[in-house]
Amino acid sequence: MYFYNFHIDAWTIIGLAGQFLFFLSFAVQWYRSEQAKRSILPQEFWLLRLIASLLLIAYVLHRRDIVFLIAAILQIIFYLRNIILIKGQE
Repeated sequence: MYFYNFHIDAWTIIGLAGQFLFFLSFAVQWYRSEQAKRSILPQEFWLLRLIASLLLIAYVLHRRDIVFLIAAILQIIFYLRNIILIKGQE
């Protein structure tokens, strides 16, 4: 299927879902910061980013984009470390 000359297939949907989760992580961070009346990065922020990165890795492996793949893999390291640090504080 095409949408304004863009090819849309199942892999495109996976990539878009990953991008949406990245957006959602910022929305959650903003909402939780507004509630706390200070800037915070809640655990949900890191979990959403981790899931988004995993979806995008699947997408870029299929599309064979080495630059995007390396970036997504490196990001996962930081997301996992932040989740581990948060778990250690509980």
